[in-house]
Amino acid sequence: MSAMDNLTFPQIISVDDHTVEPADVWQSRLPKKYLDVGPRIVRAPLKEISFLGGRFRPVMGAPGDDGPLGDWWLYEELQRPLTRLDTAVGYSRDEIKLEVITYEQMRPGSYDVPQRLADMDVNHVQSAVCFPTFPRFCGQTFTEAKDHELGLLCVQAYNDWMVEEWCGPQARGRLIPLTLIPLWDAELAAAEVRRNAARGVRAVAFSEIPPHLGLPSVHSDDWDPFLAACDETGTVIAMHIGSSSRMPSTSKDAPPAVGSTITFANCCFSMVDWLMSGKFERFPNLKVMYAEGQIGWIPYILERADVVWEENRGWGGVADKVHRPPSELFAEHVYGCFFDDAFGLRNLDAIGLGNVLYETDYPHSDSTWPKSREVGEAQMGHLDPAAVERIVRGNAIDLLGLTPEGLWRP
Repeated sequence: MSAMDNLTFPQIISVDDHTVEPADVWQSRLPKKYLDVGPRIVRAPLKEISFLGGRFRPVMGAPGDDGPLGDWWLYEELQRPLTRLDTAVGYSRDEIKLEVITYEQMRPGSYDVPQRLADMDVNHVQSAVCFPTFPRFCGQTFTEAKDHELGLLCVQAYNDWMVEEWCGPQARGRLIPLTLIPLWDAELAAAEVRRNAARGVRAVAFSEIPPHLGLPSVHSDDWDPFLAACDETGTVIAMHIGSSSRMPSTSKDAPPAVGSTITFANCCFSMVDWLMSGKFERFPNLKVMYAEGQIGWIPYILERADVVWEENRGWGGVADKVHRPPSELFAEHVYGCFFDDAFGLRNLDAIGLGNVLYETDYPHSDSTWPKSREVGEAQMGHLDPAAVERIVRGNAIDLLGLTPEGLWRP
């Protein structure tokens, strides 16, 4: 008999869901002079599409061309379609393919707040943090653009929409804001963190491996203004798999299944970067979380990092900045997020009960919706109910500064 028999599984606070931005997010907020180059939706045919070696390559056809019609985001020279992988809930696994879609072909909860809340009710979810779609997981779409003046306006417009509409009054505190920063300028990033923290935002998206985006690593001092702002305001740095615009893979011709199996790898590399960077000692209030990274890999990495720190820190370049075992720094600063990881839950003692968060990944193809409760019950049945409560909601309440009831209040 499981420890949770005859008890109610706690209402879930998902720390990794996604929003598909409505078509008017930027067109309704940018200055008129930018409307023709800022993000906007057009309907067009697909010419070709591939996703090999961790790289997504869609090609938009011209009006009148043969090919399935989809809704495409246009921004400067970028052409990015909505795909079934962006919003796959409601479809059987065998029906989920790499294909373009329109807004009418996706579940309305992907982009509509009342419909999202209804889908959360179906899935035993009380509250949710949502990562972006078109800006990509840390807003790198705007960093890669040519015009950074426009890019900053796009970041700010997204954040205003996120706070005022997606997480606005109709969400009733059940949607938790996650904002973006202008990654190309740490001072501007710090200002945007403070602007949003002043209205109650406690989480900001960041890249798991910034050098993959042509940006400085966390070992440099370049990010210090941004990190200081997060440290001072209690803003959690949330890093999603793929937020370096490069999913793990092994070769240019490796099928997506290879990358899907090792999606945790970037989180693994990133976590070691942070643990060996000295940033957690310089910024003692800093917290980071790894969305969709799963948790089963964490125990070995902590064990190995401690051995390297103990035996090799003299020549390993960290003796002067990392003064405590990495596993201790992890316990105080790092959170792993999972939606389906029975192995990790069996090794929870080696990770830390207080360092684990639950997620549902709605509406992506990996999502456990509408059975996230059933998955949780099956995988956490051996745990004490108090431990389940912490994993499913308690840790998220503490980390994100939610009300005791698990709601966001500005």
